[in-house]
Amino acid sequence: MINRRRAALAAAAVATLALTTACGSSGTQSAPGTTSADNVQPAGQGTSDYGYGSSGGGSGSGGQAGGTDTAAGKAPKAAPAGKLALHQDAKIGTVVADSKGMTLYRFDKDTPDPAKSNCNGSCATTWPPVPADGATAPSGIDKSKLGSVTRADGVKQLTIAGWPAYRYIKDTKAGDTKGQGVGGTWNALAPDGKKAGAQEPSDVSVFNHPDLGGILVDGKGRTLYRFNKDSAWPMKFGCNDACLETWKPAKPADRSKLNGIAPKLISTVTRPDGTRQLAVDCWPVYWFTGDEQPGDINGQGKMGLWFAVSKEGKKITTTPEG
Repeated sequence: MINRRRAALAAAAVATLALTTACGSSGTQSAPGTTSADNVQPAGQGTSDYGYGSSGGGSGSGGQAGGTDTAAGKAPKAAPAGKLALHQDAKIGTVVADSKGMTLYRFDKDTPDPAKSNCNGSCATTWPPVPADGATAPSGIDKSKLGSVTRADGVKQLTIAGWPAYRYIKDTKAGDTKGQGVGGTWNALAPDGKKAGAQEPSDVSVFNHPDLGGILVDGKGRTLYRFNKDSAWPMKFGCNDACLETWKPAKPADRSKLNGIAPKLISTVTRPDGTRQLAVDCWPVYWFTGDEQPGDINGQGKMGLWFAVSKEGKKITTTPEG
């Protein structure tokens, strides 16, 4: 009888030990009513083209690519930015992106002067810092605004106008801006390092180009040009037929949707084929098919006839080298 009782007690102890072990090797048990799916996992687990998601889910590395230890304060490994790009978001205007089109962000709790990142640990898992190595500026960003800051973990992080740059783990494709406004402290980066979305997108606005100064752009951020063979008065259109395959007449603008330019300078003209075209200071304006992104000025000075337009409605004759 005694032997049977001892055997029963031993079996119960083994069962209790097995149950405790199943709740986690650390000895921490799940709250009543929860399952293993309720256990907290490191933010950003899952595959990603940018190397800052899970590489297979090994718990020893926190599920981070390259085995980085976020618990120890090290930032997750992230891909280089490469040549930066600009893209036009319909809601927040022109934003900075990496070479794959992924939006870059800034954090209000960081500082630009001196540059300092205050996003570490789990924050840097959700908002992977962008490495500074190899980052270059496109036409629309002043290359002098690119810099770096050494983080607490020793990693050099890209800065734009002093602000440390990050990606957002929930942006999954080029052009996503899901991080805009998160927590009231995260914003996409504008080309000058300021917060994107500070001003509503407009039919015509002023873009501060590092080489040409303030130039007019359309609602998609495309540089607007005028043609020397056109005439404001009397009205004359020198760009017709084959010319229009390369230089597209800009669409008319709503005078209530302007940013940085006086409404009196904006008008609409009717072309010989009956289509209506935007005019600035009575000059018809066009966008160039050779410009690929906001800030591009590949049409500037073409054939000595095509020129960007200033916020005063005047042609800008400066032609940057290269």
